[in-house]
Amino acid sequence: MSDYNKKQHASSVILIWDSEGALPIGDWTSLLWRSYDSGGRGDVFSIPRLIEDNASHLRARYLAWIYELGETMVRGKRLIEHLELRSGFSYWWMTLFAEKCNYSKSKQIDDVIRLMAFEKWATSRSISHVVLVSANQPLSECVRLWCEKLGIVFEWQRKEKERGRLSWLIRVYQAAPHTFQALVWLIRYVVNRYPLRGVGLKEWQQSDGRVTFFSYLFNLVPDAAKQGNYESRYWGHLPDALKCELSKTNYLHLYVKDALLPTSKHAAAIIRNFNNNGQGMQNHVTLDSFLSFLIVFRTLCDWCRVFWMGIVLKHQIGFNLNPALNLRPLFEDDWRQSLFGTVAMSNLLYFNLFQSALKSLPQQQCGVYLQENQGWEFGLIQAWRAAGHGRLIGTPHSTVRFWDLRYFFDPRSYYSSGSFNLPHPNQVACNGPAMYDAYKHGGYPVCDLVEVEALRYLHLAGFTKHARSVNALAQLPVKGAMRVLVLGDYLHSNTKLQMNLLEQSVSFLPSNTVFIVKPHPACPILSADYPVIKMSVTMEPISKLLGECDVAYSSAVTSAAVDAYCAGVPLVSVLDPNTLNLSPLRGCSGALFASTSDELVTALKSSVLLSRSQSDRQEFFTLDTKLPLWLKLLSNQAD
Repeated sequence: MSDYNKKQHASSVILIWDSEGALPIGDWTSLLWRSYDSGGRGDVFSIPRLIEDNASHLRARYLAWIYELGETMVRGKRLIEHLELRSGFSYWWMTLFAEKCNYSKSKQIDDVIRLMAFEKWATSRSISHVVLVSANQPLSECVRLWCEKLGIVFEWQRKEKERGRLSWLIRVYQAAPHTFQALVWLIRYVVNRYPLRGVGLKEWQQSDGRVTFFSYLFNLVPDAAKQGNYESRYWGHLPDALKCELSKTNYLHLYVKDALLPTSKHAAAIIRNFNNNGQGMQNHVTLDSFLSFLIVFRTLCDWCRVFWMGIVLKHQIGFNLNPALNLRPLFEDDWRQSLFGTVAMSNLLYFNLFQSALKSLPQQQCGVYLQENQGWEFGLIQAWRAAGHGRLIGTPHSTVRFWDLRYFFDPRSYYSSGSFNLPHPNQVACNGPAMYDAYKHGGYPVCDLVEVEALRYLHLAGFTKHARSVNALAQLPVKGAMRVLVLGDYLHSNTKLQMNLLEQSVSFLPSNTVFIVKPHPACPILSADYPVIKMSVTMEPISKLLGECDVAYSSAVTSAAVDAYCAGVPLVSVLDPNTLNLSPLRGCSGALFASTSDELVTALKSSVLLSRSQSDRQEFFTLDTKLPLWLKLLSNQAD
């Protein structure tokens, strides 16, 4: 074969490498599905890098597709209308499609974005043959359908999928129909949460407070909680500031199991303590306090209704991004979970619990909730307004990342004049310029945005960096150890990736390097699981730990990375090739990323020599410990 013909052949055969191990060399053009490192070869392309090069276009295109999916006409009605759950409210907004949680619940969205990048790349090429090396069956089906539509030969070289060690009971449960899983989930939920039934109900119903906060019974300050005092890292010292202003407040908590509150009995006890110590200034209740047979019955009725709609609509909805790209294989499970499974059951239960809670609450002038745009939040918004309460404020409690799709909608969603529109709060309280700009550039109505202090980051206002133990890398072995603060993640998979990468790198770092590990409260890190790393595990406040380290090392997603960045502490973050770049520091100057052990070693060593200003905190957050903006916002609502 002549050199020219070889070149033509190579350009027409595409190898999509979605696998571990070394990329095979051959007479083809290679596409790395989950890697940034193309090795400098001209015949190897990185899909993650193509995504970053076209990030704004791809995100907007995906959001537009979700919007148009909801607007799909079926038998003369939009899909949103078919899913009417209450008058003027569509269940569509509680589905996984509208939630768009590519962070944890719908990870296949990342593959959709990759497919979009691949298709864009492929339009300028003549392709005759596609070979996919992958363990991902839904992905292979999507690529097969695309090739079939365009007359391209398709070959799937199937890899074995890694399977975790699960008990036989869990394996049986996961193999069962989604309807069975949903019913089992409901029974277990009611049994486990029954001790919370009625706890705090009297105080809630008789409250004369006019401002209500909605958040998780999680991330509490342990020492305060043990004394029966409510201190939440979500709200900082805002509750105490309101108490000083003699403003009575109500708190509705969603219980989340953790080390401090391992059972609902512990949660019930702490709610009682909060109410006893609150002395009428603070009234606390959990969502599960409103559990009853009637609530369960209403939930089952709603579930049966949604189940039937799912059956009727399933084969009448097209999941085509365009005529050639059919995404149904990737979204099949999301449809079943959203209409038949545990996602449907849990969202409908929360919705009915919110309806009961807000109907029994005296008239409120203002409500504030942690905004992550999860399905239950839209149920809260509907229930709040149906009960006739006043203004509702959503506040993202940490950072808004570019690729965290939960926070973004197609702009048409905000300005639609039709029925069953996107439920959204009256205002979004942004904790600083970075969040304000993220919402603004995402198309959110600017008139509904208001800037407030960053409650979770107020410790940065008075942060002072302690003197480092070393001034240069060359002095490390002589004058002291490099102190590395490891910041864990909420998800076990992210934390495992982070720690495994560190474990591979330890032998190439100075032998006296000190590793201080701070896990996320919901994801413990045990020294025994990583014996190669000589580390100490602590739950000390991050503000204290940052002042005593030389460099921080974070997972790919955690917002704790921003703490280090804004404190002027050199930071290295994992760049996870298995996901989109969900780092809150994406695009920030001076942010260091590592996706391999070599990159991590180089980044950690070089970061010690860096000296950065703490002025970056102003790029992200509004910091004033007196909270004038929050107090003004809430007092305005009370007027």
